[in-house]
Amino acid sequence: MTTKQRAKLRAMCNTMEPILHIGKDGITDNLVKQCWDALEARELIKVQVLNTAPFESTREACDALCERVHAEGVQTIGNRFSIYRQAREHSKIRLEDL
Repeated sequence: MTTKQRAKLRAMCNTMEPILHIGKDGITDNLVKQCWDALEARELIKVQVLNTAPFESTREACDALCERVHAEGVQTIGNRFSIYRQAREHSKIRLEDL
């Protein structure tokens, strides 16, 4: 992902609200399933890391979740981060077009 593509994705996720929350249980199989389904439907999602989460930083949580769902981190600000993965079918956001 180039810096211009990342900038376009950051602009797209500015108005989004978090749809997933990482809490005291961390990244569970259920959270990974929800994230996978959300990425297939939306391709770009925002996640909030709660204070009770077992991670030192939001970046650490972002990297761990991205690794499990084969996505790329777009942006990390405060306790929220955005991730992107192109949908397998019916892709709406194509990096080549950005």
